[in-house]
Amino acid sequence: MDLPEELSPFLEKWKTEHTVALALLGSYARGDAGPHSDLDIVRLVDDDKHEADARSFLIGASEGSTWRKEDARALQETRKLLVVHSTVTPSQVESWFSEPGQAINIIVGLRDGRALWDPDGIFAAIQLRAEEFVWTPALQDKADQLAGKELVGWIEEAHKGLEGLRRNDTGRMLNARFGLSWGLAWVMRLHRGVFVTSDNTFFSDLICAIGPETRWAGLLYRAFGIAVRGEDDSFSIREEVTSGLLLYCETFSLLKDVLPRDDVALIEATVTRIRRELDGERLTACEAPVGPTNWG
Repeated sequence: MDLPEELSPFLEKWKTEHTVALALLGSYARGDAGPHSDLDIVRLVDDDKHEADARSFLIGASEGSTWRKEDARALQETRKLLVVHSTVTPSQVESWFSEPGQAINIIVGLRDGRALWDPDGIFAAIQLRAEEFVWTPALQDKADQLAGKELVGWIEEAHKGLEGLRRNDTGRMLNARFGLSWGLAWVMRLHRGVFVTSDNTFFSDLICAIGPETRWAGLLYRAFGIAVRGEDDSFSIREEVTSGLLLYCETFSLLKDVLPRDDVALIEATVTRIRRELDGERLTACEAPVGPTNWG
């Protein structure tokens, strides 16, 4: 897959005295870009005096082999590409390999990346580290510590969800829904060390890792408002928030033995509150044995 000719002047501009490599990540690097995909360009610099940042801008899209044939019409209509240009310092690179929250997001992308300019093999060395990366016990412990902090952080959203259900308050339920879906998905990704191909595949990668037949996966589907099996394909916000609250209970049940002790008391109090406030039927779903039909 060829890069747009309009990108060349920018690549040359980014080759400063402090630049050690330029690399392509994301869908263009993998070869599955479409007419609405963005170009992810990483500029690696030689020291931490430079500010790590990301900037976006549009460039014109050229004709040719950039797109698949079936995307030709969309190409004619859009004619613009979003370029995301990131400056990455040595410290940030190190965090990719030492911080679990970053590792699960970037390692696979590094493996799929393409060097655009790498005169000293800096990016090649980073790719080799990514290929050889291992999820160690130390990273697992750090990930579980973070998972505990995240669960504590989402307690406020759980309370908002309960109060939103009590008042039938859409605003409170909307606030709760994010933490009780995206937030809990992130907690489980940390705990299980779920590496993703891209941010677009996080849901399927996570469901595959946890098991599509588990109650946790079924509750996540519902918390996001996604139908499972033969269910109706629409959910009310009340149903989504209720499923998210049950998902909070289930997440704690699965992780409680590895969470930091200081966090457990707060989280357990929240789970107790959820169980008390939800009705008997939903409570049963929260406590029932894991199984494909026990999804809350």
